[in-house]
Amino acid sequence: MRVVLHEWACAVGPGRGDDPAGTIAAEGRAMLRALVCDAARDPTLDVTVLLAEGRHARPDAVLGAAAGRPRVCRVPAGAEIDVLCAESARADWTLIVAPETDGLLEDRVRAARAAGGRVAACGPRFLALAGDKQATATALAAAGVPVPAGRPLAAHELVPEGFHLPAVRKRRDGCGGDDLVVLRDRAAAPPAPRPQRLEAFVAGLTVGVSCLCGPAGAVGLVPMIQRFSGGERPRYLGGASAATAPWRVRAERLTTRAVAAVARGAGDDAAGWVGVDMVLGTADDGVDDRVLEVNPRLTTSFVGLAALVDGSLLSLLLDVAAGAAGARPRPREVPGRRVVFDAAGGVEVRDG
Repeated sequence: MRVVLHEWACAVGPGRGDDPAGTIAAEGRAMLRALVCDAARDPTLDVTVLLAEGRHARPDAVLGAAAGRPRVCRVPAGAEIDVLCAESARADWTLIVAPETDGLLEDRVRAARAAGGRVAACGPRFLALAGDKQATATALAAAGVPVPAGRPLAAHELVPEGFHLPAVRKRRDGCGGDDLVVLRDRAAAPPAPRPQRLEAFVAGLTVGVSCLCGPAGAVGLVPMIQRFSGGERPRYLGGASAATAPWRVRAERLTTRAVAAVARGAGDDAAGWVGVDMVLGTADDGVDDRVLEVNPRLTTSFVGLAALVDGSLLSLLLDVAAGAAGARPRPREVPGRRVVFDAAGGVEVRDG
């Protein structure tokens, strides 16, 4: 089965103004490397990777020396979407990893599908709704899923005087924590140049739960405790698996409700990889739990999750997206295994 892997930052090359801090590029390389290594576990997968021409002269510098031998398709400058479309049309499946920012994910999924490609991704209305953090919060709240109290902010709009601090301000179509600010002092909060969501700061344990979605339903994966830097502009640092956490069932149920709420609000299907970020409070009944956002794409947690199983997570993702989760042996969590990973792709595996 021929599979095309398109990771936006690696396909267009570094230096894009969309990613001034290089955060998205670093996480993108980590996800692409983990995907290729994971795919090598399944000999039935024939993988093609798109890499920008003139960059990454040695593919193993990006993909890793132990990543198997995928076919590398070089992408000339300015031809990223054209090459994506051509390769998708010849493949059995395409997996697109791209930020929601400025419609980058939507545009590429739409283009690949228009070219005849079979893309493991959510429907267009799901992508559009989940790509807007304010619209997502509205859809979740309408379905009774708890979210932080908040409101939209127009570009250049000041934080309202009556909004309680501390608060969190984030770009409505942001990704990777870009434009994320924790506001503790109203005077130190200059307006942002792009539309934002302003929401109450919620204390608790920050957790991400990913699921694989398809016509027959969803397959939930091990929750990940997320790690962030401190300060007013926190950065995502990575995560750690929490297979035996006492709150695991609570987090998984909240994930199921959140994905269903966005699908219902969008009138569209969830498909492929969907991640849900949340904050869990201290109460065992979950009264203080809040969903922060729904990510309709592969997330960096793939790096850790792929190291937790004894088979190919990518194969399972494609089977679930096709509605045929029993087509191949399902990867199993290795008993007693824990992983800690960082945003650049480093993984520490602890067995026993």
